[in-house]
Order: sequence, then structure tokens, then C-alpha cells
Amino acid sequence: MMYFVEVILLAVSLAIDCFTVSVASGAILKRTLWRTVLTMAFFFGLFQALMPFLGWLGASRFQHLIEEYDHWMAFGLLLFLGVRMLCEGFRDEDDTQHFDPTRMRTILSLAVATSIDALAVGISFAFAGYTSVGQLGFPLLAIGLASFVLSVAGFLIGVFFGRRFHFRMEIFGGLVLIGIGVKILLEHLGV
Repeated sequence: MMYFVEVILLAVSLAIDCFTVSVASGAILKRTLWRTVLTMAFFFGLFQALMPFLGWLGASRFQHLIEEYDHWMAFGLLLFLGVRMLCEGFRDEDDTQHFDPTRMRTILSLAVATSIDALAVGISFAFAGYTSVGQLGFPLLAIGLASFVLSVAGFLIGVFFGRRFHFRMEIFGGLVLIGIGVKILLEHLGV
């Protein structure tokens, strides 16, 4: 089983993708909408904690299916959202169909996409000796809280930079999402 410091480091490393996506979302909005900030942070934290649990739960039955395709699913979702953001970034300023991080569908898509790699962490929990749900309590809580806190911080940082730099943040956000997807894919392919 993991020690306290290892759990905290794992939680922070899983939360980095949430942080990055939150920075891009805040930069796009250029204003602090607390309902959106807290909704995004809540769902990012929830999915980051839920996915390792599901990975642990399914480790014995579905390990071969999860490990083989989880990185492709994360890459596909992030690529789709990133390309969509890039397309929105190149549209005319007065076109109103911009990528909208305030929409629940967008938030849920981002939460799922950024947390799919956490399934593998859950599988590793099963192989690291976690045999009961009670033993998972602290790691899952740490992962969820780290993702929540870093998402809020990332969003506020994004708002700060979004107000100061006047270029199309959708382009930046799209590149960030595609970059995260490529990173996940390359890590799982061993490149």
C-alpha cells in the first residue's frame, strides 16, 4: 500500500490535466463565474476520484479491455474537443457559436476525458494490495480534493491571463486539449 506522500503526489499528478483544462476554460471566459468554476471543479474532482475506484473494481474482470483502450478513448475525446475549440477560435469574432465551458455537456465531456487515465491508477491499486473499499478511502479523497482545488486555482489563473492577453483563447485551449490527449496516448504507448 502507498504511503501518505506517495498518495499526495499521485493525487497532484492526476489533477494536472484538470488544472490545465481549467486554465484554458478560465482564459476563454475571461471572467470568474463562480457557479461554472465550482461546477467544473466538482465534476473534475468527482470523476478523478470515481475512475480509480471503477478501475480497481473492474481490475480482475476487465483489466485487459481497460488497459488496451483507455488511452485511445481519452485521446479521442480530447482531440475532438480540442479540434472543436480550434475551429471556434478561427471563426469570425461576431460568430456566437464559441466553445462554451459553462455548458454542462462540455464540463462532463472534459471531466470524463481528463479522468480516463485514472482508470489505470485504479487497476494499479488492485495490484498494489488494496483489497477493500475502506483502504481506498484516503487515496480517492486525496485525488478528488486535489483535482477540485487545482481546478479552481487553474480557472482563476486562466481568467487572470485571459483578461490580459487579447488573442483567441479558444485556439490556445484547443491546442492544450490536443496536447493533453497526445501526452496520454504517448505515455500509454510507451513512446
